[in-house]
Amino acid sequence: MQIKVGCCGFPVGRKEYAAKLALVEVQQTFYQPPRWATARRWRGEVPPGFDFTLKAWQLITHEPTSPTYRRLKEPLTPEERGQAGAFRPTPLVKRAWEVTREIAVALAARVILFQCPPRFGPTPENLANLRRFFGELDRGDFTLAWEARGKWPREEFLALCRELHLLPALDPFATLPGPGPRVYFRLHGRNGYRYAYTATDLQELAAFLKDRQEAYVLFNNLSMWPDACRFSDFIAKRAF
Repeated sequence: MQIKVGCCGFPVGRKEYAAKLALVEVQQTFYQPPRWATARRWRGEVPPGFDFTLKAWQLITHEPTSPTYRRLKEPLTPEERGQAGAFRPTPLVKRAWEVTREIAVALAARVILFQCPPRFGPTPENLANLRRFFGELDRGDFTLAWEARGKWPREEFLALCRELHLLPALDPFATLPGPGPRVYFRLHGRNGYRYAYTATDLQELAAFLKDRQEAYVLFNNLSMWPDACRFSDFIAKRAF
């Protein structure tokens, strides 16, 4: 079993971080992807064996009304605004995937996460766009993970992941994971972002990993750094 523990973003400097944890989910790629040279520099600043995952650019998943678009370096043109988000079959979404893929290559990442906004629900249009996007995508050797934060029934979400060969990304304390050899957990805090995980929580989290072959466990709460470090220490001492 491989259990990889990390944070969503670097809560401390990269050198300090990599001395303790061997996995990070890059957030900057969602808002405004870095330059290729910057991504290569990040890769060179961590040891061999350190794992990067990254969030796909928001131009793929989020519509331009999302407040996250404020962090784009250059505002979209009116034409681009009509093409952005919701996995639409448009030149802009295709270009955003190509940029995301290039940065993933620069980071030597294995997993790319597509995180959807809560308003992205299981409508016929959204389902058609998802099937078209992932059906036509040249994913190469990447594992693609999908976090659906809208009102998706659990079974429909898991079934769609199986159909489209996606790794379900979920918070196991909010959505019970399905069977399978691999999991991608994003821990947002049991009662919100300010929640700090207790020792009992970490024991419960470890139980979700039983019989898995590979697990990505990423903390995304205010105390993500100490919580991830504590869980990393916990699993290092535990026999699965």
